[in-house]
Amino acid sequence: MAEVINWLFGQYADYPTVFIVLELVAVVFGVASVLLASKTNVLVFPVGLISTAIFVYLLWKWQLFGDMFINAYYTIMSLYGWVNWSQNKKNKAYKKYQDHINPTGQQQHESLKSTDGHHTIQVERLSIKDMPTLAALATATIAFVASVYYFRPVINNGFNFDGAALGLHLFTWVDYTDMLTTALFLMAMWLMARRKIEHWLLWIIADAISVPLYFYKGLTFTALQYVIFTLIAIWAYYEWQRRYRTQPHTAYA
Repeated sequence: MAEVINWLFGQYADYPTVFIVLELVAVVFGVASVLLASKTNVLVFPVGLISTAIFVYLLWKWQLFGDMFINAYYTIMSLYGWVNWSQNKKNKAYKKYQDHINPTGQQQHESLKSTDGHHTIQVERLSIKDMPTLAALATATIAFVASVYYFRPVINNGFNFDGAALGLHLFTWVDYTDMLTTALFLMAMWLMARRKIEHWLLWIIADAISVPLYFYKGLTFTALQYVIFTLIAIWAYYEWQRRYRTQPHTAYA
């Protein structure tokens, strides 16, 4: 048992205490944000911002640049998603008010009342119009992360080309896996900000891949976080499906 614990957490013996505390705080806020997302609660974004901001700092210190880029992007998309979800919440509340005072909207008003009262975000399905953006996002992400890893020797050399060896032959399986998960995470975050149900499928795949990846990188608390993320994402996908079936289908973008 002691050997298992040492295998899981032994790397933390050399970490500054402040880094360990920061990672734990980021994990707690990360899990909380995923739970809020599963409930379509707009607080997912401010809570998630705390987690991503901490991870940007930690991942820069650990020189995990692909992961750092993911979290920096999360920070930007969280601001966009916060605005998008808040606007949808206002639109839905206004439509509900109109249906309440308009007799012709009575049937829809009853449908709205039959849904969970505290859920006010309208979820949507992926459409063909989303595909070009997803393809562009995936392509740009893989190209960017590949460039970061290609020039990693220069970055680790204080951004100095002297004595830095470059080449694709220096890439490891971790680098290629990081490119894949980064692309999946970025597409998922954009779809989440757009309130698309299918974003959970991307989270499930990327989270599951990230579990052994972070164990390998020696970030045990973060790996355990992704175990929890995977389980929550599976449940949340079916929860959003249920929400979509029961919500009134009207057009608010």
